[in-house]
Amino acid sequence: MGEKEDEKYSQASQIFENFVQASTCKGTIQAFNILTRQLELDPLDNRNFYAKLKSKVTSWKAKALWNKLDKRASHKEYKRGKCCVNTKCLIVGGGPCGLRTAIELAFLGAKVIVVEKRDTFSRNNVLHLWPFTIHDLRSLGAKKFYGKFCAGSIDHISIRQLQLILFKVALMLGVEIHVNLEFVKVLEPPEDQENQKIGWRAEFLPMDHPLSKFEFDVIIGADGRKSTLEGFRRKEFRGKLAIAITANFINRNTTAEAKVEEISGVAFIFNQKFFQDLKEETGIDLENIVYYKDSTHYFVMTAKKQSLLDKGVIINDYIDTEMLLCGENVDQENLLSYAREAADFATDYQLPALDFAINHYGQPDVAMFDFTSMYASENAAIIRERHRHQLLVALVGDSLLEPFWPMGTGCARGFLAAFDTAWMVKSWAQGKPLLDILAERESIYRLLPQTTPENITKNFDQYTIDPATRYPNLNSSCVRPHQVKHLYITNELQPCPLERTSSIRRSVESDTRPNKLLTWCQRQTEGYRNVNVTDLTSSWRSGLAFCAIIHRFRPDLMDFDSLNEEDAVKNNQLAFDIAEREFGIPPIITGKEMASAGEPDKLSMVLYLSKFYDYSWLPVVSITEHGSISHD
Repeated sequence: MGEKEDEKYSQASQIFENFVQASTCKGTIQAFNILTRQLELDPLDNRNFYAKLKSKVTSWKAKALWNKLDKRASHKEYKRGKCCVNTKCLIVGGGPCGLRTAIELAFLGAKVIVVEKRDTFSRNNVLHLWPFTIHDLRSLGAKKFYGKFCAGSIDHISIRQLQLILFKVALMLGVEIHVNLEFVKVLEPPEDQENQKIGWRAEFLPMDHPLSKFEFDVIIGADGRKSTLEGFRRKEFRGKLAIAITANFINRNTTAEAKVEEISGVAFIFNQKFFQDLKEETGIDLENIVYYKDSTHYFVMTAKKQSLLDKGVIINDYIDTEMLLCGENVDQENLLSYAREAADFATDYQLPALDFAINHYGQPDVAMFDFTSMYASENAAIIRERHRHQLLVALVGDSLLEPFWPMGTGCARGFLAAFDTAWMVKSWAQGKPLLDILAERESIYRLLPQTTPENITKNFDQYTIDPATRYPNLNSSCVRPHQVKHLYITNELQPCPLERTSSIRRSVESDTRPNKLLTWCQRQTEGYRNVNVTDLTSSWRSGLAFCAIIHRFRPDLMDFDSLNEEDAVKNNQLAFDIAEREFGIPPIITGKEMASAGEPDKLSMVLYLSKFYDYSWLPVVSITEHGSISHD
């Protein structure tokens, strides 16, 4: 290896290490942009990005990470990333469950875009991890990004740290992530589909964002309990009044702090003396308390209303829970004292200083909330159809099923739902009948609220997106297709077919008329050198017109300017090969036959070009010299 190669190798390794070690959302984005620019990688090339990144970063530390990701990518369910190559997915929300879903869809080969309205990962609260989630995160290289990940018997991680890990993995796998972008609503395809077929899009804030032109056929809501996706009814599970308090204190990582033992779920029923002593000494009356030592000292407890009133935390007693816990009825200073006093007693006064960590509002990181009511979506997915465009809509994370924090169910069930959703998207991409897709998803969803660490499959090594590898005795057909007809929503005047056609992305075969097709072809090839489309036969002999259409939508697939008009055989064969490989459009003849034909058969040409017209949902994407997106 020469001196220049040594330097290049060393520089690539250092740039990648900076990305791996980035400790904030903004820092990660900055490091990733430097990485892609310095290594001349195109972050929009989702199909090849990971392979190219791997080839350019070859340090031993990076190789250890590649080995883990390669092992995951080798699952037979992904079919080497070929399952969903023509599937475009929009995920609303960049929390742990949204990112985990994005990673699975990327392994399947889908084009995945995540939108997140914030640009900071600031949630200090700590998540309890079931054994399978620890195993799953290790398989994605979590320890390479966060050396302290679940060391020894630790079974928890802060939300912030978990987001960072998954954020980096998603970026490495070619997931496109936009921060400071707020999803507003789904936009239906326009009624006028005559000149160009515009599919499902979304409205964002800011409104002029290039992503507003992005067309997708799968959208997944991962934006929390107040999900913005329409069409899902929620079920409410009410219990007796339950008021939770979370508190994060600064962890200075001193020897004294390290010696303090964690409390992983003490409930009144198991240790009545502890809670009685706490009440007698401090007047604080709790039902349970948890203490995890992470990047902060994290406490979460369920407090009894009367003690909150007695200690002046709640000012007035109201029957209505919302009024009871509204900001005007809570004394913030007394709440801080209550949380600090409970934490002090629970740790036997061993923590040397209990100073509150600061949240992203610049306030002490303590919160009080009601979890008397738990919400769950009645259904996990729906399918919408409008003007012959179908859209698969799904929920994951808290949007789907709100967690019950004393059991630590949020992350585990969120990940299970992410895998189940990826399995559904795979079925969607492979053309499975619509009602069969929905029926299977609802059958699997019925299991989710019942899952515990004890009743899921124990062999974590065999876990894949296939639900049968995770749920023992799975009955994936307990919900029948006729029971989910209401989840297939259409406003069409004519009855919609309930089966998929040979074109996965369309509900009906193309009815493109030759004159409309010719107009469309002329529009797509306008301005290309040596291309003059006047008909659907002889204008195509040189092969340049085919290449122009492909280049119009995917300029990354060929260097159009290097093509020679005289080399018709090569041009045609290049276009036919790319169309088959990238878009699944089989050729009608060979490049040689096309070039030598006096006049190609018009009917065959109409049928072949109609396939490109059917793929005109593809956004026109060009890549600027700075690597930013340009949607035309």
